[in-house]
Amino acid sequence: MTIVPDTKDWTWVLTRRCPDCGFDAAALARPDVGSSLRRAAAELTAALDAPEAATRPAPGVWSALEYGCHVRDTFRVFLGRLELILAENDPLFANWDQDETAVVERYAEQDPAQVRRELTDAADVLAGRFESLPADVWQRPGRRSDGAVFTLTTFSQYLVHDPVHHVWDVTHA
Repeated sequence: MTIVPDTKDWTWVLTRRCPDCGFDAAALARPDVGSSLRRAAAELTAALDAPEAATRPAPGVWSALEYGCHVRDTFRVFLGRLELILAENDPLFANWDQDETAVVERYAEQDPAQVRRELTDAADVLAGRFESLPADVWQRPGRRSDGAVFTLTTFSQYLVHDPVHHVWDVTHA
């Protein structure tokens, strides 16, 4: 079964509550970024313990395993982008095709126990990095290849929506 690529521009979550998962980016305070990432990762790793974790709930819908792989890789990509924002003035992020990554990395065939460990580790590293940021860097900018502009604040809010939404995807499939 193939997955239809998601071509939506999800930056709208920065200006209004997500009607599906209920996440409100504007309400996310900087001190809560790390704990929000860890909490969402913990909820996803719990789903990876289920016997049906590698089973797609419907044609064209990712399994909990595939969502776990995606969020793990999202955390890794965003850690790199976070470091780029801190190292450069208004960097342009390299494009990341999440759908291609899912195919190339064979998300559906990965070991749920290994993904669980890697997701937990990636969440801890990224959360810790956000928690270590001083107040004076949160307005530093960065740009996505499609032209979307972020500050570290909006970057973190946009990021947190991803795992929160995927927890919703897994629990409402």
